[in-house]
Amino acid sequence: MQNRLARIVRPDTRRTVMLAVDHGYFMGPTTRLEAPVTTIAPLLPFVDSLMLTRGVLRQAVPAAPTVPIVLRVSGGTSILASDLSNEGVTTTVKEALRLNAAAVALSIFVGSPHEHQTLLNLSTLVSEAEEYGVPVLAVTAVGKELEKRDARYLALACRIAAELGARLVKTYYCDGFEAVVAGCPVPLVVAGGPKLATEQDVFELTSRAIRQGAAGVDMGRNIWQHDYPTAMLQAIRQIVHHDASPHEAGEIFNQTRTQEMRPAAMR
Repeated sequence: MQNRLARIVRPDTRRTVMLAVDHGYFMGPTTRLEAPVTTIAPLLPFVDSLMLTRGVLRQAVPAAPTVPIVLRVSGGTSILASDLSNEGVTTTVKEALRLNAAAVALSIFVGSPHEHQTLLNLSTLVSEAEEYGVPVLAVTAVGKELEKRDARYLALACRIAAELGARLVKTYYCDGFEAVVAGCPVPLVVAGGPKLATEQDVFELTSRAIRQGAAGVDMGRNIWQHDYPTAMLQAIRQIVHHDASPHEAGEIFNQTRTQEMRPAAMR
């Protein structure tokens, strides 16, 4: 268990930069993630772990790289549904082990019509995963109800996830984030959410989250939907692992992007 956790959260900094490429499990071929192998390949050298489904892992991630995998094992609904919370467990822990995953991830929907179902999903998954020494990352999902991203709600959801046995929790940044961190006894990683207006907005969000106690970030669209995704990752790494300021991250981004070819879709 500790070995697998140390593969995701670096022991020297106690922080992590995760890349989320699991969006297709309910959103389908998301913009700039239509061909996962093309999106993922240039980003692998700059991430501490990948969060993705078994289908994308099998088809888009080479066997040779040793980037740790956080395997999403929940799903069962799509963006077309009026309620995204009606999820179940889609992948067994044995399958995760066969795929050499460092951890498994599952969403919980606190306050939703299927709250009870998703919390029991988490409890059952934790019980099974603990037998094999596999950490579970709980995602405090809000579906389409973005107004739920306040400190009171996120503190409740994160604490419940930890109480049910999650070893890591992925949540959103919010005003009063220190209270969310203080109430959660396991490391928190912050989601990027929908693509922000500028890269500087991403650097500000990352910096505030780290300063207020986050153990890292698990970003997707704010990385691979950007014109210069590897430059974004390198700048974010400096914030997470070296406490760079948003201004310093911006300088790193500007220096690095001159060396990066723009994605084919943007040429």
